Amino acid sequence: MPEGDAVFLTAARLRKALAGKVLTRSDFRVPRYATLDLKGREIESVGSYGKHLFVRTPELAIHTHLKMEGEWRVYQPGQRWTRPGFTARLVLVTADAEAVGFSLGLVEVLRRTDEHTATDHLGPDLLAPDWDPTEAVRRLSRTPGRPIGLALLDQTNLAGIGNIYRSEICFLRRVHPATPVGDIDDLRALVDEAHRVLAEAATEPPWRALAYGRQHRPCPRCGTPLVVRLLGDDEHATRADRAIYFCPRCQPLFHP
Repeated sequence: MPEGDAVFLTAARLRKALAGKVLTRSDFRVPRYATLDLKGREIESVGSYGKHLFVRTPELAIHTHLKMEGEWRVYQPGQRWTRPGFTARLVLVTADAEAVGFSLGLVEVLRRTDEHTATDHLGPDLLAPDWDPTEAVRRLSRTPGRPIGLALLDQTNLAGIGNIYRSEICFLRRVHPATPVGDIDDLRALVDEAHRVLAEAATEPPWRALAYGRQHRPCPRCGTPLVVRLLGDDEHATRADRAIYFCPRCQPLFHP
C-alpha cells in the first residue's frame, strides 16, 4: 500500500497537471458517480492528508484512496495509457493533461464543507504544515500496552505510516516492534523520527530502506542478519499488517 510520502508526491504531480485549470471532460467509472459530469469546473487545488488525496473544485472535493494497488498517472490528451483501461476508475481531463486513477480503492465526491468528514477520525498528518507531534504522542499513549509496531500503523494515532516506515522507524530508534508503547523511554523522539523519515522521503526521493524487505541480509549497524516476523494483538490484524522487519541484536525485546 502506498504510504504518506507517495500520496504526498502524487498530490504534487496532480497539482501541477490540474490546479488552476478547467476540466474539459470527467469520467467516473464507479457506479455511484457514473452520471456525474464535472466538465467546465475549475480545479482549485489538490492536496493530501495521510494516505488520502483530494482534488477540489470550489464546491466539491473528489476524495480518493489508493488502498493496496491504486495509482494516479498523468498523460497528455490522447497519449496511450500505460495501464489497462479496464482498471481506470476516474479520468480527469484538461486542455493539456489527462489524469487517470487506476485501481483506486475509494472514489467519492463530497461537498467542500463536508470534506473534513473523510479525515476527522485520523491522527495528525505527518506531512502537513500544521503537523502536531504532541497530539501524536497523546494518541499513541492512549493504548500503553499495544505493540509500537501496530500503534504506528494505526492511522487514528498519526496519519501516513505504513508497513515500510514503521519498520524503518523502529529500526532507527533501536526499538523492538513488539515493545509496548508504555515501555518506550522517549516516545516523543520516536514520533519526531517518524516525521523526519517521511519528510525526507517526500522531499528527497528515492528513499532507500535500511530494514524493510531486507530479511537475511546483514544489519547496516552490526551485521546481524535482519529478520521478518508477524506481529498482531487482535483479530483485526491481517498477516500483511503484522509482517515487520528488524534486527534481533540492535532491537532486543526487554521483558520487565
